[in-house]
Amino acid sequence: MNSKISSWNIGDVKITRIIEAERAGPMFVVPDAVPEEILKMPWLQPHFSDSEGNTIVSIHALVIETSEKCIIVDTCLGNDKERHIPQWNMLQTKFLEDLNKAGYSVDQIDTVLCTHMHTDHVGWNTILVNDKWEPTFKKADYLFGQKEWEYTEKQLGDHRYAEFINDSIIPIIESGLVKFVEMDEKICEGIWLEPTIGHTPGHVSVCIESKGVSAAITGDFLHHPCQMERLDWESSADWDKELAKKTRREKLGEYADNNILVFGTHFATPSAGYVKRKDDHFIYEVKYPDN
Repeated sequence: MNSKISSWNIGDVKITRIIEAERAGPMFVVPDAVPEEILKMPWLQPHFSDSEGNTIVSIHALVIETSEKCIIVDTCLGNDKERHIPQWNMLQTKFLEDLNKAGYSVDQIDTVLCTHMHTDHVGWNTILVNDKWEPTFKKADYLFGQKEWEYTEKQLGDHRYAEFINDSIIPIIESGLVKFVEMDEKICEGIWLEPTIGHTPGHVSVCIESKGVSAAITGDFLHHPCQMERLDWESSADWDKELAKKTRREKLGEYADNNILVFGTHFATPSAGYVKRKDDHFIYEVKYPDN
């Protein structure tokens, strides 16, 4: 298996990460995370920062395979899409090839779940076929948060939102594949959503439980493990920055107290680990893949 693909076992549930992009450099979404500050957190090295204090971040999807469902969580950026952020514009990645190498054809995915509606979480919802945006996963239900869509739809006048709404959200709605869900929706046995609002009004995280083992997929209520130590560091993309801080502190405490394996949606390789309390903040201990 190539380096872009890793898997973990949560009881009888398998979680597989497929990376679209991973890089070291400035993290524009957390403006306080500058090298001189990151170097004060040596525990971030080597996985989440380099020796010069550059943060390392990832854009990846996570496939949850249970006896009932095959769910892909957050579909990254996608190919052929015009984006105002230069490094995300008109990409040509091998994401679908890597998904297939991981053992999942597009037809095997029966559920597509977006923790929230931002451009780097919805991109592979669609692919360009004969100059038309079509659903990538034609046999899947696309689960969109009702509250999240109500908020996002109002942003169509903002070109930063309109670009991905028009090519990655509306074609799915028009296809009839969407199921609008509540923020605490049960997806199947052992898989459910929970509200983690602040980054967006309808933001959710994913909870996994099997055979007494628990895991969570964060979405973007935090972007990088440095925010575990610096709980005051804001994300420039947060809709309500104070509410986002409250959510981060509460959820990190819950994860630490309950020994929950945490998959950070933008955490660099290995992207999974356990939150641990340290003084008045938290740190992150990585969990390497099972295969």
